[in-house]
Amino acid sequence: MCTNGVNTGQFEEMIAQIDDHIALERRWVHKLAHKAGDAGFATVDDKLHSVQELLDEARALLTDAKDALEDDAEAAGGVTVSLV
Repeated sequence: MCTNGVNTGQFEEMIAQIDDHIALERRWVHKLAHKAGDAGFATVDDKLHSVQELLDEARALLTDAKDALEDDAEAAGGVTVSLV
């Protein structure tokens, strides 16, 4: 579906792809944090767990963006585009 010249389905898919990528990076950060902790690198462990939390926040914001996309597309439904 296109709204105001934006293919909202494709746009939503791109947001989902970014979310998938961040989910993968989060898993790697999680693994690295535990490896650091197991090796006695407490500061590195703490920092990587902080990164993990930030990635969780980023994923939550992406979910909010997908919801906002749907809301904005519904609100903009009355707009028409004319070829000049």
